Amino acid sequence: MEDASSLTDGLPQSSSPSLVSLERISKRFGDLLANDAVDLTIGPGEIHALLGENGAGKSTLVKILYGLIEPTEGEIRWKGEIVSLDGPMAARALGIGMVFQHFSLFDNLSVIENVAVALSPDLSLDTIARRIRDLGGTFDLALDLNRPVWTLSAGERQRIEIVRCLLQDPELLILDEPTSVLTPQEAEDLFGTLQRLAARGCAILYISHRLEEVRQLCHRATVLRAGRVVATLDPSSVSARHLAGLMVGAEIGDVKPAPAHDMSIERLVVTGLSLRSEEPHGIDLQDVGLSVRGGEIVGIAGVAGNGQSELFAALSGERLCDDRAILLDGEAIGHRDITARRDRGGAFVPEERLGHGSVPSHRLGENTLLSLHGADGFVTGGVVHAGLARRWAARIIKAFDVRKEGVDPRAETLSGGNLQKFVMGREILREPAVLVVNQPTWGVDAGAATTLRQALIDLAAKGSAVIVISQDLDELFEIADRIAVIHAGELTVAEPTSRLTREAIGLAMAGAREHAGAAAQAEGRGAAHKGATHAH
Repeated sequence: MEDASSLTDGLPQSSSPSLVSLERISKRFGDLLANDAVDLTIGPGEIHALLGENGAGKSTLVKILYGLIEPTEGEIRWKGEIVSLDGPMAARALGIGMVFQHFSLFDNLSVIENVAVALSPDLSLDTIARRIRDLGGTFDLALDLNRPVWTLSAGERQRIEIVRCLLQDPELLILDEPTSVLTPQEAEDLFGTLQRLAARGCAILYISHRLEEVRQLCHRATVLRAGRVVATLDPSSVSARHLAGLMVGAEIGDVKPAPAHDMSIERLVVTGLSLRSEEPHGIDLQDVGLSVRGGEIVGIAGVAGNGQSELFAALSGERLCDDRAILLDGEAIGHRDITARRDRGGAFVPEERLGHGSVPSHRLGENTLLSLHGADGFVTGGVVHAGLARRWAARIIKAFDVRKEGVDPRAETLSGGNLQKFVMGREILREPAVLVVNQPTWGVDAGAATTLRQALIDLAAKGSAVIVISQDLDELFEIADRIAVIHAGELTVAEPTSRLTREAIGLAMAGAREHAGAAAQAEGRGAAHKGATHAH
């Protein structure tokens, strides 16, 4: 990889004076140096990306800029003047607004009520409504002001957050992973809004792991690695792979397709699965049907909150259902719990790796027992064979290149990416008949994502049936043989990935049933191909 100077020398700078400059910003938490002499400059009307893998220091830097924490060293200049930000109110008073990755909305309140709670109590609802309509017309941010928030899509909820910020007239808008829960069409709408904002002089700091979006949208990008700036560049001038390499400090390899292999045996069959959610505003599963053959990966796309968690719970046995609704290798398992399903060849990786997929305070050896306690030799007569558990953990660590401190550390000491590699490896090395994974690469760096995706492809090539529930369409198009879409608890029929487009998937994610009908026809046409050998 090039050094930082080779990637910043000669880079065109904005012709206008900077709006905000972070100069030699450092932040230390005990022995951890989260930011190390970071320089970042953003001009009016500039869309500037902040890139880096987990732990690179992005969140710390943004919290400093928004007044949530104070730097240990360095200065912040706003329009050339040194400023001190002792809290978010001070940042907002300057003209800095932020839209967080996780929305802070009240589900039971209406749109206008959610906007009003963030504004001065002196403003009447009529005044707020008029200002929202004005903003909606200017920036294409239309909202139904009287609808309760729990009925809205993720894109509509995000619009509320953006409108709340814009009503405070920011000159700098910070967006943290803004497209992570959007359909492709909603993402395109967001890009149009941001470009209109930038054209009117609003600066935007854009944090995202979706590098093609960054290349498409952003004027400049600053890349952090281990708390330091390693590059500032025009992202459109380099490839997404090059940007990923800068983030991790190494070249990122390709995911390799599997060799031809048999796909003739149905290993998981789901028929007429309906299940009421246990959450107040959860999603009920409605007549879900799915068939997955050994040797294939079926991806399930969808915007977050459309029944993915409920589907995972039903498939894993955390929620029980009609016995014949789920067959594993021909055996009815709907009434059987997760341990019984594991005994019959099932393996399951939940979305939350810390707390659900692992016990934070337990060591890695102990965490192998979460899913292997029923396997031969791990527990005999109520006695846990700790040595075997530690050896199995060491095997996972070696096979999946899990970076850690010490021989057998606690799960909570691992980075998010390394813990995900451990949790995934624990299930994959069992070579299960069926593997169900919810968000396999969420929040992990590009190198770890490549490792995990390759492992899923290799597992399917050995004859396992793999179901990948993911919000990342790039991921699904890279590894899945067929893709279905879940929306409002209903699942479309899985179609061959080669016949699909991102636009078609995006429409289905937004609830366009025409796509589902086309999917059913395609599935019927493709039924004759069951049993064919396949190469990824």
